[in-house]
Amino acid sequence: MALELQSNATIFRNMDAIESGNDSRKNFDDDGREKRTGTLLTASAHIITAVIGSGVLSLAWAIAQLGWIAGPIALMIFSTITWFMSTLLADCYRSPDPVTGKRNYTYMEVVRANLGGIKIQLCGIAQYGNLIGVTIGYTITASISMAAIQRSNCFHRNGHDAKCYASNNAFMMIFASIQIVLSQIPNFHEIWFLSIIAALMSFAYSSIGLGLSIAKVAGGGHVRTSLTGVTAGVDVSGTEKVWRTFQALGDIAFAYAFSTVLIEIQATLKSTPPENKVMKKATFIGVTTTTIFYMLCGCAGYAAFGNDAPGNFLTGFGFYEPFWLVDLANVCIAIHLIGAYQVFCQPIFQFVEMRAHHRWPESRFLTAEHAVNFPLLRSVSVNFFRLVWRTGFVILTAVIAMIFPFFNDFVALLGACGFWPLTVYFPTEMYLAHHRIKRFSATWTWLKVLSGVCLIVSVAAAAGSIQGLAKHVVAYKPFQTPH
Repeated sequence: MALELQSNATIFRNMDAIESGNDSRKNFDDDGREKRTGTLLTASAHIITAVIGSGVLSLAWAIAQLGWIAGPIALMIFSTITWFMSTLLADCYRSPDPVTGKRNYTYMEVVRANLGGIKIQLCGIAQYGNLIGVTIGYTITASISMAAIQRSNCFHRNGHDAKCYASNNAFMMIFASIQIVLSQIPNFHEIWFLSIIAALMSFAYSSIGLGLSIAKVAGGGHVRTSLTGVTAGVDVSGTEKVWRTFQALGDIAFAYAFSTVLIEIQATLKSTPPENKVMKKATFIGVTTTTIFYMLCGCAGYAAFGNDAPGNFLTGFGFYEPFWLVDLANVCIAIHLIGAYQVFCQPIFQFVEMRAHHRWPESRFLTAEHAVNFPLLRSVSVNFFRLVWRTGFVILTAVIAMIFPFFNDFVALLGACGFWPLTVYFPTEMYLAHHRIKRFSATWTWLKVLSGVCLIVSVAAAAGSIQGLAKHVVAYKPFQTPH
């Protein structure tokens, strides 16, 4: 999976041009691929787009399960671990030297260069499984926000006690139709504009949610909060309290999930200044910015709703008025997720297409590009394989989302399954291998302990989310929006 899908022949021609001193070499990097133009700004935008996603919407609920003490502490711990592990991963983009070594274009290639063996396959399963899951989760979230706009207008017209129902399925099909078009963009590097727009949208709806929460708190009204969150025996049973605590950890883990695309983002950067240094700065900017927003939104949302905080604080209708502002927030969520979906699905597209090119290099169906002219637009390159396969992928994710449209449980499961292997385990193992850290040394020991604790947390979070999914699936009929 390369960020710019080119045939081997094209890359070799570019390398020949570089070696022959042809003036065209200024258009290519030292690996024969087109000159990268990514900067600290674009990388930060990609990260913010990937991180501030649907995860922020469930944080008020997560804080409600954990309480005023454990909730903010959990947010800070997850953010610190994510930032630290991302700095380790950024140094693995080039190997063996992080500045002058050979580029590794994907997470799997990084694992291949530093670990090898069966860990390559395990990484692929974890990474691409998580990416597919995120695209399904974003389809669910976007459709819920679109349906919330329809319901908000209904409540405004008919009163807050009206039975306003809106099916998510129609909005999932609308979202999928948009993604089918955007998915024809050939590579990750060309969607930088989507990330800029999406990042702005994430700030917009997070700010609106924060403002509405503060206004609700300032407006008075009694809500019950506590240092330990929902109360066992009052709000929920003791067993349910434990399961919800685990699920809340999964929600928070999902809120920081972007390691699956970190290498792909880094591969868009210019080689000067060194990519690892720029990526570390971008990671710090991205994680710090999102943590501030998360802390504000999660805590303000809990203060506004108390122990009854909804799973999605902008579509759970704790806010009814001003209805136009609630509508605007949900429009921003939908626009953001349109861009975020592409950030997470483009690595999947590139991986499959690169493997297909290597397997059938002479196939015109796979390699031929056809220029199509649209009125008032520049010529667009269309590839038949890309058109068929990417369209099929988007449709498949939409169908799965229609079958399992459970926002909170699905988000928690994705966070639990992706956090330990991709954010913690592989960066830790690659760092230990690359720097030849001695077994049982102080550094080796504390990194192993950290990895082990994160594994336990991930397993617990997965168990909590599976329990929640099982409980909802029992009373649910596929392709019907849950009430």
